[in-house]
This record gives sequence, C-alpha cells and structure tokens, in this order.
Amino acid sequence: MIDDDTTAHDGTEARGSPRQRAIEAYESARDSVSSAGRRAADTFGEAPLIALAGGIAAGALIAALLPRTDAETRLVRPTAKRVKDTARAAYKAARDTGSGKLNELGLNREKGEETIRSLFQGVTDAAKASGQAALDAARNKG
Repeated sequence: MIDDDTTAHDGTEARGSPRQRAIEAYESARDSVSSAGRRAADTFGEAPLIALAGGIAAGALIAALLPRTDAETRLVRPTAKRVKDTARAAYKAARDTGSGKLNELGLNREKGEETIRSLFQGVTDAAKASGQAALDAARNKG
C-alpha cells in the first residue's frame, strides 16, 4: 500500500503525494512563464512599435499612480504652464477660425435662431392647415 506522504516500496514517488503535486505545479508554472516569454519576444520581433507603445503606456500608468515629489513639481511646473498656454492658444485659434468660416457661410447663432423660428412657424402653420382641412372634411361629410 502507498502512503500519500511517502515513497512507494520501489523507491518512486507516489503519484498523488503533496510533493509530487507541488513539483507538477512548479513545472506547469515554469512552462507557462517560459511560453509567455517566448510569445512576448515574438511579439516584440514582429511589432516593435506596438511593444514600444505598450511600454510607454505602462510607464505612464505607473507614473500616474506614484505621488509627485516636490522636485518634480518645481521642474515640471514651467513646462506644464507652457503646454497649457500653448493648448489654450491653439483652442482659441481653432475656435476663432471656425467661427469666422461659419460666419462667412452665413451660419451663425442669429441665423440659426432665425432658421429654427422659421422652421417652428412652418410646422405650426402646417399643423393648423392640416387640422382645418380635417375639420372641413368632417363638416362636409356629415
């Protein structure tokens, strides 16, 4: 008879022993890690830009999770201010250019409000005319 925690009489390890299960789990994990490493190497070889983008994204995520130090704040503040100012200027330029182009085409807020009022008036007139026609048809029928 074989005990779960001992070897068999012929010197081989019992199949269901905790030691054997641990060895099998270790080998399985080692094989999985090894194959994952091979797959990653293949991916890096086939698509290095994707690997680079993934690395940058992982770095950005880690950086976002770590607290900022005082030194980083002092060093980054001028650059961050320039980036914000540049983005603000780009937004304002795009907004002004877009608004100017829409005004050239006659598409502005006042024209839009006028168009909506005209459309609403047309719908109201059509509804009144339809209602009146239905009423007239009912009177003539009866």
